[in-house]
Amino acid sequence: MELGLKDKVALVTAASRGLGYATAHALAEEGAHIALCARTEKTLVQAAERLAEETGADVLPIAADVADPGAANHLAAMTLENFGQIDVLFINAGGPPPGKFLDFQPKDWEEATQLTIQSAVRLAYAVVPVMRKQKGGSILINTSVTVRHPLDSLILSNSLRLALIGMVKSLSIELGPDNIRLNAIAPGWTRTERVDQLLNDRAKRNETTTEEEAAKISAAVPLGRIAEPEEYGKVAAFLLSPAASYVTGVTLLVDGGLSRAVM
Repeated sequence: MELGLKDKVALVTAASRGLGYATAHALAEEGAHIALCARTEKTLVQAAERLAEETGADVLPIAADVADPGAANHLAAMTLENFGQIDVLFINAGGPPPGKFLDFQPKDWEEATQLTIQSAVRLAYAVVPVMRKQKGGSILINTSVTVRHPLDSLILSNSLRLALIGMVKSLSIELGPDNIRLNAIAPGWTRTERVDQLLNDRAKRNETTTEEEAAKISAAVPLGRIAEPEEYGKVAAFLLSPAASYVTGVTLLVDGGLSRAVM
C-alpha cells in the first residue's frame, strides 16, 4: 500500500531507540524526511546516521529533552528551519517509573506529569499553529495498553496516560475542521529497554527472573509472544499517513490482544 508519505516532514520525539526509532524508521522507509529528537546527543547522532544509511532518508538530529518546557518550541523551530514544514508529529516520551502508590511522593507525580502530559501539551502548542497554517497535518501520541488495561505496579502510567486520551479525543473534534488529525497508539508488551526495565522490576518484586516474567506475559497474550518494535512502527506510520485520512480521535491498541476491553 502506498501511504502517501513521500517528501512529507515528520517530527519524531524520543526516537534514538525503541518505539520512537521504529516509528521514524517506518516513516523514512515511506519517503518521509525525519526530524529526530532524543535527549542524549551522542546516541541521537548515531541513530540518525543509522536511519539515514538504512533508508536513504534526509534525517535531522535535534537533541532535546521533551520534559524541558523550552524543548517543544525549539524542536518545531529547528524542523521548520531545515525542512520548511511539519506534516507529521509523533509525540513520544519515556515512560514514568514503575511502582505502587506508596512507592511515590507527590513530587514524583509532578515529575511524571511533566514528562507524560505536559510534554505532549507543549508539543501540540508548538506544532498545531504550523499545521493550521499549512491547512492540514497528522499527530499521533504514544500511550500504552494501560489506558484500557491497567497493569500492576504502574500507578503513574495507569493514571496519567488517560489524560492523553482525553486530549486526543478533544483535539480531534476541535481541529477536524482544520484538516488536522489526532490519534493515539497504545502498545502492549514490546521488546524495548522500557520493557526490560518493567521486567526487572517485576522480577525483583516477585523474586523470579526476567525470563520467567517474560514467559508469564507471553502466556497472557493471545498471540503468545512479545512484539517487536518494527511491528509497532508500521502501525504508527499508517496512522500518521494520508492513507489513514479518515481516521481521527482513535486510540488503537497494538497489544497482541492482551487487553480484554471491548471499547
